[in-house]
Amino acid sequence: MSQDLSAAARDHLWMHFTRLSAYTGPGAGEVPVIVRGSGPYIYDQHGKRYLDGLSGLFVVQAGHGRTELAEAAAKQAAELAYFPVWSYAHPTAVELAERLAALAPGDLNRVFFTTGGSEAVESAWKLARNYFKLTGKPMKTKAISRNVAYHGTTMGALSITGLPLLKQQYEPLVPSTVRVPNTNYYRRPDESMTEEQFGIWAADRIAEAIEFEGPDTVACVYLEPVQNAGGCFPPPPGYFPRVREICDRYDVLLVSDEVICAFGRLGEYFGSQRYGYTPDIITCAKGLTSGYVPLGAMIASERLVEPFLTGTASFAHGITFGGHPVASAVALTNLDIFEREDLNGHVREQSGLFRSYLDRLTDLPIVGDVRGDGYFFGIELVKDKATKATFDDDESDRLLRGFLSQALFDAGLYCRADDRGDPVVQLAPPLVCEEQHFAEIEQILRTVLSEAWTRL
Repeated sequence: MSQDLSAAARDHLWMHFTRLSAYTGPGAGEVPVIVRGSGPYIYDQHGKRYLDGLSGLFVVQAGHGRTELAEAAAKQAAELAYFPVWSYAHPTAVELAERLAALAPGDLNRVFFTTGGSEAVESAWKLARNYFKLTGKPMKTKAISRNVAYHGTTMGALSITGLPLLKQQYEPLVPSTVRVPNTNYYRRPDESMTEEQFGIWAADRIAEAIEFEGPDTVACVYLEPVQNAGGCFPPPPGYFPRVREICDRYDVLLVSDEVICAFGRLGEYFGSQRYGYTPDIITCAKGLTSGYVPLGAMIASERLVEPFLTGTASFAHGITFGGHPVASAVALTNLDIFEREDLNGHVREQSGLFRSYLDRLTDLPIVGDVRGDGYFFGIELVKDKATKATFDDDESDRLLRGFLSQALFDAGLYCRADDRGDPVVQLAPPLVCEEQHFAEIEQILRTVLSEAWTRL
């Protein structure tokens, strides 16, 4: 049966972001088939157990096997399986929108549901453009984002994404996007900079870009609270207050892309709350339902809905399954679990301990930097710690895809070995993880990274 599943996957399932050649031809590997999960662990078709060090894909906040969430889905499906929120409403979408508005910072009270993060990011850009057209500033259309930042795969979201190699096959993309430096303090342009100085420097590059493009042409700035691609770049002190000041000065909307950073990943319901700033729009998805059903959202401030509240204007945008009754019911139950088990408090309490286990790995010659926050960390790999010399493209490919990804999985740890930027190992385990899981992660990483160094 397991061989049948793997063979069927090889022959018919087009796996995302996957080199399909890895599973074809002589000596090709078997497609791993994950058949069940329990707490922070997943199990493959052979019954082997793995620690889920990535929460699926930064998604399964409450852990695997939560029957409470499955039961909420079944109960709602029996009552009302589907109805759109196009000029109509249904109870679970209404209740979830009200609840999210209460949790979100400031006056972000309007919730536009999507089915995922890319759609939420795309919705935010459409809203920004529409808003400025309705308020007499029709030239404000451009979007600014950071180098190496990932914001999604739809054509608009991909255009905002700052990863050239991810985009080149699909160009030309949507025009009018601009890139600014990210907050990778490890690779700051001047080693003498303090974190505070670097944060102000990086934020001021946004003002510089707005001035260069023309303030009357820039609509929005997309920033993750902790940037994912490149390996977890937290914001330096002072960064977001300066960004907020810049956006206000030039009447540019601050979009906090929290598809990964919301719902406990940083120990708060929203990552912007972790760093004390109030954006104009939040985009979120993934952990909203702990992945049990697809659901995303764009949460907008009252200012942005005002032009649509009178007259004939409408936001001519919608998604068939946005605000799905079953998904909304699961999200409500997921938020109940967050509250009942205080998952945010658990992350805040345990984050330092988690980091301390990862920091132990800095005694390895291949580990250059450990960075992140909450339950969201990256380990940057280097050839030379003294000079911070990184691997060239071929070396990185052999290290990550040729060895690390499979070796970590074989050792019982599912995580991400990534080189969208410099080579990193990323970790974002379910929020229910405890010290025993941190120790397990550290031990597997130590063994595999040590072997990787000897192979170099």
